Amino acid sequence: MSWHDYWSPIRLSLQVSLLSSILVLLLGIVVARWMSRTALRGKTLLETAFLLPLVLPPTVVGFLLLISLGRKSWVGRSIEWLFSAPIVFTWWAAVIASVVVSFPLVYQTLKVGFASVDRSLEEAGRSIGANEWQVFRYITLPLTFRSLVSALILGFARSLGEFGATLMIAGNIPGRTQTVPTAIYVAVDSGNLPMAWAWTGTIIVISFVMMLLTGRKEKT
Repeated sequence: MSWHDYWSPIRLSLQVSLLSSILVLLLGIVVARWMSRTALRGKTLLETAFLLPLVLPPTVVGFLLLISLGRKSWVGRSIEWLFSAPIVFTWWAAVIASVVVSFPLVYQTLKVGFASVDRSLEEAGRSIGANEWQVFRYITLPLTFRSLVSALILGFARSLGEFGATLMIAGNIPGRTQTVPTAIYVAVDSGNLPMAWAWTGTIIVISFVMMLLTGRKEKT
């Protein structure tokens, strides 16, 4: 087992997980903030759709993404026209898959955080002339800081372990789209148990540290 063979999937997994966790955190902040403050009709149905990736098999999520972003869809053709290359079977596809599957966890965490903010404090800020951005920046965000950190860590951990959707839309191309979960699958399938154990131990350690940090943040 060479160092490059061992490190390449880990590097890609960390790269995908870091980027996707940041993107899903930003998306989650916007959606959770909006949903916690709106009385939209059909809100329950919309929220159910947001949480659907949590209960759907990852391969189903991956299949839907493949159909939505593939070359036969207008979205896929538009992306290929803009960037002169398809997005499927690239590491960006792995990022998209991770964002979709981790969104429910991030959204739920942020929704609880925004719901816990005392509305009277926000109203007090508005009463002294603060605009909506200033209220959000200086009152809402600091009061939901623990939820933000927990959401970021949970999004990272969930992205790190993503397998089914990633395999469907990004494939398993060594050095390009092969993440740790897909690498473990291939190693076991080919009988290379030492390599599988090495990757498994690494991802367990990283995930354990992420969950430990989440638990500590919730207690502080």
